[in-house]
Amino acid sequence: MPETLEPTQRTRVVREPHRGSYDRETIDAILDEGLVCHVGFSVDGQPYVIPTMYARVGDAVYFHGSAASRMLRNLAAGIPVCLTVTLTDGLVLARSVFNHSMNYRSVVALGQATLVNEAQEKLAALHAFTEKILPGRWNEARQPSEKELKATSILRLALTEASAKMRVGPPQDDEEDYALRVWAGVVPLQLAAGPPIRDERCDAGIPTPGYAENYKRGS
Repeated sequence: MPETLEPTQRTRVVREPHRGSYDRETIDAILDEGLVCHVGFSVDGQPYVIPTMYARVGDAVYFHGSAASRMLRNLAAGIPVCLTVTLTDGLVLARSVFNHSMNYRSVVALGQATLVNEAQEKLAALHAFTEKILPGRWNEARQPSEKELKATSILRLALTEASAKMRVGPPQDDEEDYALRVWAGVVPLQLAAGPPIRDERCDAGIPTPGYAENYKRGS
């Protein structure tokens, strides 16, 4: 896969093009930090956008769910898909309401998802889901059973048509508004974990693992 994706008519950033990026390193970093993607598709003229868990493995994004779900049944049949991931980094407070904004990083990936049937690839995808969220958890928890594997459909979307878009920095006000006596700046946002909550049926003698005790996300 090239280090930079060639923008297509569908992925080229048109509004605020200076915020766009087609660099794989940038795209991969956003995908790897996110936890939830939104998958858009259309069935019989009805559009759907479904949030789901995902993981990037090399040059593809894998996402999964119940084998009976409408999304997975239809995507496996070859319906075009749009997958998006957004990270919100800050609230941008300008001196005018019109110029308020957000600092963010986002990815849009387009293509045709394919159903993963090969058992080893399916296991590798499930391993990626688990380790993406909590590195070390896969080896500690029970591995998926054959029944569980059959009940879970996994789809693969190749990262051949994708782009990133980002906003960073302070507000951009109209020049005459800089004289206004209005506070302006950025309120940073980040995903933060609270203290782990032990399941009531979890043996009190089992220590809380370090990956849960010290959980954090972010670049």
